[in-house]
Amino acid sequence: MRIVLAPDKFKGSLSAPEVASHLRIGLLRVVPDSDILEVPVADGGEGTVDAAVAAGYERRYLPVTGPTGEPVSAAVAVRGHQAVVEMAAASGLAVLPGGTLDARGASSVGTGQLITAVLDLGCTEIVLGVGGSASTDGGAGLLVGLGAGLLDEEGAVLAPGGAALARLTRIDLLGLDQRLSTAKFILASDVDNGLLGDGGAAAVFGPQKGASADDVLELDAALGRFVQVLGHEIGQAAIDAAIRPGAGAAGGTGYAAMVLLDAERRPGVDVVLEFTGFAAHLAGADLVVTGEGSLDEQTLLGKTPVGVARAAAAASIPVLAVCGRSLLTADELSAAGFDRTYALTDLEPDVAQCMANAGPLVERVGELVGAYLLSLKPVGT
Repeated sequence: MRIVLAPDKFKGSLSAPEVASHLRIGLLRVVPDSDILEVPVADGGEGTVDAAVAAGYERRYLPVTGPTGEPVSAAVAVRGHQAVVEMAAASGLAVLPGGTLDARGASSVGTGQLITAVLDLGCTEIVLGVGGSASTDGGAGLLVGLGAGLLDEEGAVLAPGGAALARLTRIDLLGLDQRLSTAKFILASDVDNGLLGDGGAAAVFGPQKGASADDVLELDAALGRFVQVLGHEIGQAAIDAAIRPGAGAAGGTGYAAMVLLDAERRPGVDVVLEFTGFAAHLAGADLVVTGEGSLDEQTLLGKTPVGVARAAAAASIPVLAVCGRSLLTADELSAAGFDRTYALTDLEPDVAQCMANAGPLVERVGELVGAYLLSLKPVGT
């Protein structure tokens, strides 16, 4: 029997490759003759570089400026002229010093520096995964990292962060890296929000990054200023882009990526499945096992497990889901494409213990999946 293991990470516990490895260990205890293929995946956020490395890309560590100015060593994945850049690695919540949130001052500059670095490596096709960002600066920092200058009315360089954009008067694009015009960018993101207003980057995602109600109003106004100034520099297209779906992704980094990198926005899981060669891996498979830390309403909006299930369904292959916990009903799980679902909380109800002992618990789930497979075999085979 050929089994494809295609999980996302269990956030706070295991990376996607670790989930796949533990599942494999458990499965082989029960069905030792199985042909098991590990294809860890992601949805454009944290773990996207891990998925690329598992697919054969080379991991490179590059020094950049973190979201609040500290030095960070951020990983990218490179294969030939292709690169995968993960915003979370350079400008994400996970790399904030001490985990201290700074919605007003956090910057996306390190992500721009990562793009410059992979251009230096000769890459011309770049996937930009933007989940898990710490900033709400409209991608202004991204532009600085690519050579642009943000200036106030006295010609002084602005401080980093979204709040400082309230004082923006001019954007100097003359220093913008000229190689951007010939590179191809894919924005891997599932966010449909525009940049401004009640459904925009500040209002919807700012509170997750530490923004108070007053901060949200301040940041939204500052982002509006950024749009107006950029529109003055390059034309109406910059103003129109603020309402495009995805402009609000990653604190507005989606906006800058679409306007100045001409990035094509695509669902993150679809991008990852493509560069991992997932469709080819399904050939001859009897079963696919996917999952993530929490199966919930967000999962149904196109997160990794649903994307995997959709791809497997197109190839008429059954799918099992593995998770830390499930907040979905049996009908919702079935409608999402999962034939069966296994949650670690079914084995250990204490969520803290589940997270602390996720590896061994995932192995036990692997054993349960193996037992389920054996139960499907006709007697005597």
